[in-house]
Amino acid sequence: MNSSGQAVFGTTDHINSGSSSKLEVVAFHVGDEEFCIDIMAVREIRGWTQATTLPHVPSYVRGVINLRGTVLPVIDLAVRFGGNSSKASARDVIIVTQVGTQLVGLLVDGVSDILTISKSSIQPTPNVASELAETFVKGLIALDGRMISVIDLQDVLPNTMREQSAPDLV
Repeated sequence: MNSSGQAVFGTTDHINSGSSSKLEVVAFHVGDEEFCIDIMAVREIRGWTQATTLPHVPSYVRGVINLRGTVLPVIDLAVRFGGNSSKASARDVIIVTQVGTQLVGLLVDGVSDILTISKSSIQPTPNVASELAETFVKGLIALDGRMISVIDLQDVLPNTMREQSAPDLV
């Protein structure tokens, strides 16, 4: 929620709110790990499109793509989570998300599920996790022998993108 009491897309603020005991999430793979985000932040899921690289951006920013006339930054989640970048292929997908007022593409290895889970099934991140993991992982879901990390999209974006709602063109 922002200071006006409005819901902010891409955050996990509402997960612990009393509005409903269920939560719908989109689960996806990055390498051998499985993550999920709130389905309310997802605008679309599309196949990989070659991104145009930009100079002097963090290594996890794969570049930008044209999404129906909108310039969409693409974040490589493998790199953002501390892994290695790989050559994107036709099997990779971009999850187009809305974080606050910013549209952002997340490059992932593939979407695995759309799940409806009980909010009470989200367990806290253990204290033994690294600072990097604690920055991105807001909880864990144990489901059918799988361990799915719940991530907060606000923490995935660099500060400059979080503060930016639209570029100033002069």
